Amino acid sequence: MSLRIIATGGTFDKHYDELTGTLGFADSHLPAALARSRMTIGVVLEQLPLLDSLDMQDAHRQRVLAACQAAAEQAIVIVHGTDTMKETAAVLGAAALGKTIVLTGAMIPYEIANSDALFNLGFAAGVAQTLPAGVYVGMNGQVFAWDNVTKNRAAGVFQPL
Repeated sequence: MSLRIIATGGTFDKHYDELTGTLGFADSHLPAALARSRMTIGVVLEQLPLLDSLDMQDAHRQRVLAACQAAAEQAIVIVHGTDTMKETAAVLGAAALGKTIVLTGAMIPYEIANSDALFNLGFAAGVAQTLPAGVYVGMNGQVFAWDNVTKNRAAGVFQPL
């Protein structure tokens, strides 16, 4: 078995600019995160243009869908921004691809202390190999069906509807 990981951006991949005090995108953190994770399963990393999920439009979600459709792997992890993860999951869920797709992300960027990024990546990679075909959100040790999840912004967590 091999696992496809699709990078779309989001907080996971943001870099902190010390000069301006802002977060933005440069290169994806996923190659470094995968090296640190020491996963022994074969991984194919596909990097789409990195976006804040608030900037994602329907065309971007269609590109994610096309990447999942084209993937030879049956287990897919999508690293995505948390603000519109549910919307992308709905596009993928409605497509009923017959693959196990887990969307994950981070509340704190990978390169910042106490980030949840590496844990969420490893968690999503593990459950993508064991869950039945379908679309899920895997965040902070919990798995949610694509049509039964919401982001609780006040608490900074995902929860069922």
